Amino acid sequence: MASEKRDRGWPLVGREGELEAFGRVWAEWQDRAVVVFGAAGVGKSRLAEEFLRRAVADGGVRCARVTASSAAAKVPLGAVAQLVPAGTDLSDPVNVFAAVTSAMRGPKGNQRWAVLVDDLHLLDGASAVLLQQLTGAGVVRLIATVRSGEPVSDAVEALAWGNGVHRVDLDAFDPWETEWLLRAGLGGSVGQRTVHRLFEASGGNALYLSELVHGALEAGTLVSDGEIWELREGALPGTPRLSELIARRLDSAPDATRDVLRLLALCEPVSLADAESMCGLQDLAVLEESGLVQVVRDRRRSALVLAHPLYGETLRASLPELRRRALLLEHVERVSAHGSGRRDDTMHLALWQLAATGTADLALLVRAAILARHVHDYPQVAQLMEAIPQGERSQVSCLLHGEALTQLGRWEPADSMLAEAEDRAEAEPEQVAASLARTWNLFWFAARTEPALRVNEAALRRVTGTETRRMLTINEGAIRAVSGQPARGLELLRDLEDNPEQAPNPDAWALAAMCRTGGLAYLGRTDEAIAWGMHAYACHLRIQEQQIGSAPVGQLNPVSFSLADAGRLAEARQTAERVLAETMSSAHIASRAWAMHFLGRVEWLAGDVAAARRWHAEAVAEARARNHITPLFDAWAGLAAAAVVLGDLGAAQEALAEMSAYPPMGHSAGEEDLGQAWLCAAQGDLARARHILIGAADKARTTGHVPSEMLLLTDVARLGGAQEVTGRLEELAHQCDGGFAPARAHLAAALAADDPERLLTASQELHALGAHLLAAEVATTAAATWQRTGDTRRATAATLHAQAEAARCPGARTPLLAAPQATARLTRREREIAHLAASGTPSKTIAATLHLSNRTVDNHLQHAYAKLGVSTRQQLSHALRHNDTRWPAASSPADQHHGYR
Repeated sequence: MASEKRDRGWPLVGREGELEAFGRVWAEWQDRAVVVFGAAGVGKSRLAEEFLRRAVADGGVRCARVTASSAAAKVPLGAVAQLVPAGTDLSDPVNVFAAVTSAMRGPKGNQRWAVLVDDLHLLDGASAVLLQQLTGAGVVRLIATVRSGEPVSDAVEALAWGNGVHRVDLDAFDPWETEWLLRAGLGGSVGQRTVHRLFEASGGNALYLSELVHGALEAGTLVSDGEIWELREGALPGTPRLSELIARRLDSAPDATRDVLRLLALCEPVSLADAESMCGLQDLAVLEESGLVQVVRDRRRSALVLAHPLYGETLRASLPELRRRALLLEHVERVSAHGSGRRDDTMHLALWQLAATGTADLALLVRAAILARHVHDYPQVAQLMEAIPQGERSQVSCLLHGEALTQLGRWEPADSMLAEAEDRAEAEPEQVAASLARTWNLFWFAARTEPALRVNEAALRRVTGTETRRMLTINEGAIRAVSGQPARGLELLRDLEDNPEQAPNPDAWALAAMCRTGGLAYLGRTDEAIAWGMHAYACHLRIQEQQIGSAPVGQLNPVSFSLADAGRLAEARQTAERVLAETMSSAHIASRAWAMHFLGRVEWLAGDVAAARRWHAEAVAEARARNHITPLFDAWAGLAAAAVVLGDLGAAQEALAEMSAYPPMGHSAGEEDLGQAWLCAAQGDLARARHILIGAADKARTTGHVPSEMLLLTDVARLGGAQEVTGRLEELAHQCDGGFAPARAHLAAALAADDPERLLTASQELHALGAHLLAAEVATTAAATWQRTGDTRRATAATLHAQAEAARCPGARTPLLAAPQATARLTRREREIAHLAASGTPSKTIAATLHLSNRTVDNHLQHAYAKLGVSTRQQLSHALRHNDTRWPAASSPADQHHGYR
């Protein structure tokens, strides 16, 4: 999307309620003014312009625009001079009012006017009185903007705050409004991380937001991959206009406060006492009154911060290098003189000294890095540790540096640094700490399962202590539990402590506890998984001050997975959204990317495939931006499946190609084949689709992934293989906790029996769980069966139910939802063969694919020809396309073969 072709205007997203309210007021044509109040940049002028546009669009209304200014305010009637007829005696107010009224009403006395006044608070008193008289006389309808908090004259106050005013108060955009605005302006979904960054940078200021977006578009740092708009890492580029706006704002500061502002840009927050030592308290009060700084409580002391994040960007960009260095060193001396009593002073002193001189005391760097790691500020940890020369590294500095590189997505240099930490370790606890960190880097971030297990195995060979060996065994169990061996993993995790206070390593316990939740879920023991996961979350919250790796809320990711497979889809969605919300502004990239993927999986199970596609695309964008390899295989797989069901086969094929470039993690065995199976189905080859799904289900059965096997076999039933899988689904329903497994088994059994009563009952059961697409499919099938048997009343009722469920799944297209009118007379087998024939597949190949004789295929094909009134395959293809049948219908129970054990 080329930025030079874009309109710089933004839609008034988030303000629709005000527009609707205004529309009602305007329609009544009362003698009232509309005044929009708000701070700079909240969209007052845009909203007022929209009010004016709608007024003029009503017809018969003429418009005038007045821009008030400080300069015009010095001249009476200066702002509204354009409204005063030439030659009017301005010394007589009564004469001025009569002349303006007569001119605006026109020769027939019936003209109506809308007058927009921008910055009404700057209007001179005479202009305000004239507008008030014109409004009161019904000659004009006033639309105005006022900047909140500005001093005004009595005349303006009477005009803006009078009884005849319809007042609209605007605040800065909140995060939700910011996302809505960005999606409308960019014309597509915007990544949550990008929304967060732009909201934080703009402070919800619509003007700043617009300039940031246009600057990023022009710089090529805000890009779309066809699914999601994302900002690349690094500084946010602005525009010359934005720089000028902020520079003018900063230029209003007293000269004596310039160094305070510069220091805030480098070191905020700055204590009020330190800021006061640089200039007088009165000057600081002027800064606060002008809205350039804010006073905040920083624990037990008051501190100053810049009022807007973009002020710091502008100040740093214009700060000469030597002045920057002098300010930093002066502040280091100032804070050191206080005794560095605050916990984070050590970290700040090291960073300031490093930024000023490029060097710092080695012990100070390490202490500062430990503090930065404690608050999960991994960029600062890496910056501090990179300042240590190679020859002066220690086991501790290597471990700190490696852990920070892991969290920053730089897994290859992290592995090298952590391997060095292993080599430098002297005691067994140090060796184990480095080995654990190295396995976590390889497994959790780089998706290198076997290398991670080899590192763990090598560490087991080196150590002899009972406790250190137990820790490594638990670590192996954690890896195996979520990488395709859940039963083996849980066996190795049997010695995991119930509470982290009993564990020697809080980080190791937290990761192992999370993996135990996942292992239980993958075996279908979702009730146990949910209970243990919530326990682990509560425990993790207690130790978060000691624990430096994953976020406590990350424990809820496998809980979300468990809730979904138990059929508690609404709770699963809420849980994943909670993880996402709590990690959006943190450094915990692993928890965030997985939360997005699990949200996508929840929406796939619920049937909202458009939302599923969006969340999987977000997971891809998030993981790729941070070089987080682990979620990419699963996220691309989910994106492919959702794209197919939305009818975007090209995007699905691209997603499958991308998926193949990444290693699988193995936590949901077989589900990665959903995209390929549904793609075959969309291309008319239902038999191939079922074959792929059955193979994937076999894989899940081999590894013990019960819910995944259940999901895959359910899709076999949806694609025409209900009789083939009903028995196994019934078995699995007794192995899985929750209501989803039996509901799926009932779905397959009803499809196999082609019993509309049972189909409708299954639909209602699925509706109660929130699985709307499955509910819509079986209700549609019930309606078709009743229609075929002539029970129109029941068919109509089932159709209405199906339509209500399908409305919750916008854009979804599946075989069971397809209801072509002309092909409704075909049996399901005839329809399947007709689609294969229409795609150019020879009869011999069709027979081999469907395990039928050539003669049977030809007979079915001739029946289809007769029912559709065609005689050639070309005509057949046209008939099928004409009836919107991308999807072939699933075959009937009588046509199915039994093969899945």
